[in-house]
Amino acid sequence: MDLQLPLWFEVGSLIVLTLILIADLLLILKRPHIPSTKESTLWVVFYIVLALVFAGLMWIFAGAEFAGQFVAGWLTEYSLSIDNLFVFVLIMTQFAVPRRYQQEVLMVGIIIALILRGLFILAGAAIIEEFSWVFYIFGAFLVWTAYRQAFPGGDHDDDVQRESFIVRTLRRTIDISDHYDGAKIRTVVGGKKMWTPMIIVFVAIGVTDLLFAIDSIPAIFGITQSAFIVFTANLFALMGLRQLYFLLGDLLDRLRYLHYGIAFILAFIGVKLVLHAMHVNELPFINGGQPIAWAPEISTWLSLVVIVLAMGVATIASLIAASRESRAASPEDAAGAVAEEKGTPPTIDGV
Repeated sequence: MDLQLPLWFEVGSLIVLTLILIADLLLILKRPHIPSTKESTLWVVFYIVLALVFAGLMWIFAGAEFAGQFVAGWLTEYSLSIDNLFVFVLIMTQFAVPRRYQQEVLMVGIIIALILRGLFILAGAAIIEEFSWVFYIFGAFLVWTAYRQAFPGGDHDDDVQRESFIVRTLRRTIDISDHYDGAKIRTVVGGKKMWTPMIIVFVAIGVTDLLFAIDSIPAIFGITQSAFIVFTANLFALMGLRQLYFLLGDLLDRLRYLHYGIAFILAFIGVKLVLHAMHVNELPFINGGQPIAWAPEISTWLSLVVIVLAMGVATIASLIAASRESRAASPEDAAGAVAEEKGTPPTIDGV
């Protein structure tokens, strides 16, 4: 069953969403600031409500099945986007980005992510249309990614270290100053034009977005094969990510079990993809090239329930564990934690 939507709805929704993103970007450029908790909350709630309204319109114009696919895809991408925030925090800290200008960095990261994911979606849709056996590869890749999420070894620090080679190469290739000049990427030092460290931050964010796109696009194709739903789900997941960054703040450190929830979701979708590949099998060396009848098709609504439960359990377990540790911490530990939190961030020279 293919998605059938009025052309005016598809074009109109993309135009409206693009205009909202542009307005959000212009707001940052005109008034760079650290958003308050109230401001961040209102923006995050606005984007969530907007996504739910869009799901309701999908229900009206395309039916409950496709609306469910959008919601499941949006929640999956949203959970993966929250995981992105952990790496963004590390990048901001590593390069000592002034907090006032972190909004610009995040917005540039979101735009880069949209472009990269758009390209991946077009490529993925074309491949799936021609080669159904690619679901076997996507499924195996997601199961491997789930294992990597559950047992990351060096935690999210490994993700930041992946950019180190590119950053070192960039430093050897172009002249970069030691200090920021607001949110500018070009500045003048001693009469000489140079790049600011902001260019390194943008490159690091871009590389991170690329790595996350490679993980996330196969995941959502395990929920829906509609390129329109895949792209809009990604778009809604990235909208409000900037405000969510400031809203969660220190809460990110408390979500210690979030990666287990994400790992479970990725493993579930990976298994779902393999079962779907078996259900539509065309590989001659598997069951004689015939579909495997006993392979079940996991419904969209079951997927939605699993995604919500996995994220809910991981979040609640994380908050309970953080609360218990906070109550059990000694005054000395608490004082040490405050001292560490107020410490001087790393300098650019140490990168």
